[in-house]
Amino acid sequence: MVSECARHQARDPREDAMQLPAFPVEGGCQCGAVRYRLKAAPLGLYACHCKDCQRFSGTTHTMSMVVRVADAELIAGELVGFDKAADSGRTVRMLGCADCGTKVWNEPLASPDILVLKPGTLDDMSWARPVGNIWTDRAQPWVTIDPAMPNFPGQPASRQPLYDAFAAEVAKG
Repeated sequence: MVSECARHQARDPREDAMQLPAFPVEGGCQCGAVRYRLKAAPLGLYACHCKDCQRFSGTTHTMSMVVRVADAELIAGELVGFDKAADSGRTVRMLGCADCGTKVWNEPLASPDILVLKPGTLDDMSWARPVGNIWTDRAQPWVTIDPAMPNFPGQPASRQPLYDAFAAEVAKG
């Protein structure tokens, strides 16, 4: 008899259609001071393996959820941040909670119409799975990158292939 745990581990979640939640959804920082609302589906969701993401997360990569500025609303608290030259050479404004420091999103200054939300700050992120990877040339050597996904060794010239892959996953549902 196969245990429930073994059965769960053997299932490949990529075979399931990505089921988006009913929007709006909310999220916030670890201490609860910052709260935000996401009013519509994201444009894309991918893993970033750049050194900046490794440093600020304390792990191998972060997940990045691209949303339209118009679809994100800060509903409580204060975001503080700093401008940083990213690995791409572009300037990014990193924003997090003024009280606990949880990084909530960043603003790519070269793309003022989008935010890159950190989906781990969503109240329920169970639906959010990455559909691709960027900065794979900076990934730790023991990290497995799925070759079936759109993958980029650095910063892609356009995020459109990642947006298209996300839309295709959602359309399966």
